Amino acid sequence: MKPAAFDYIRAAHLDEALAALQASGGDARILAGGQSLMPMLNMRLTRPAVLVDIMRLGALAEPRIEKGALVVPAGVRQAALLDRATLVDEAPLLALALPWVGHAQTRARGTPCGSVAHADPSAETPLCLLALEGEVRLRSKKRARAVKAADFFTGMMVTAKAEDEMVEAIALPLRRPGTGYGFAEVARRHGDYAIVACAAVVDGRGIRLAVGGVADRPTARDLPLLDGSALDDALNALAWDLGAGEDVHATARYRRDLVRHLGRQVIEEAMRCRN
Repeated sequence: MKPAAFDYIRAAHLDEALAALQASGGDARILAGGQSLMPMLNMRLTRPAVLVDIMRLGALAEPRIEKGALVVPAGVRQAALLDRATLVDEAPLLALALPWVGHAQTRARGTPCGSVAHADPSAETPLCLLALEGEVRLRSKKRARAVKAADFFTGMMVTAKAEDEMVEAIALPLRRPGTGYGFAEVARRHGDYAIVACAAVVDGRGIRLAVGGVADRPTARDLPLLDGSALDDALNALAWDLGAGEDVHATARYRRDLVRHLGRQVIEEAMRCRN
């Protein structure tokens, strides 16, 4: 199939993009990498009247460190972020997860902010953002605001972003001393969306485990420092609480088993990596 007809605006500056969003009355979409949006357009799952291309905006092209966080603007490609020499020291969980995002060809075009805006419950970047208790920075012609990751994802590909807003950036807390990180996923093929993905953050206070691919949005659970059968019991409870469904990729039982197995794997990885 081919997309329905739309107008195209290549924004020369951020104000132009925001003005186009406001003028569209909710019938515009931001085009950055296009790796999620273009298939949806071709299948006519979305039919915007206007596409606003922001990939020529230099102000959105470079990650930066700001107030204890790695800020990733909307124009940063996944491949560029993965190639960032300091990423492992700044956001090690993201460094672990990005190689699982699509393939080298799609990472060369796709953007972390686009993945967050798309809000697929199996996607890796939203999962990491939630595990790290990061935030989504939104901007419209009228205002700028920051929304915690836990409040941003509200359902299956549904977010707290208003129609006249764009995801301007995401902010991930920098690596903390004494904290370990772990990530793992299972997919039909490397580069496919995860059947189940797990991300763990462990410090001296406890464990934070985030799970994707099971519920209608990525979900995080804070646990005390557990091991042995106590950890098994907590993972089993989480696996059932997530309400796994069945589809052509996996049964509910298999997804619950993956939560238990991958959950323990990433928690143990994070515990080993604490420093």
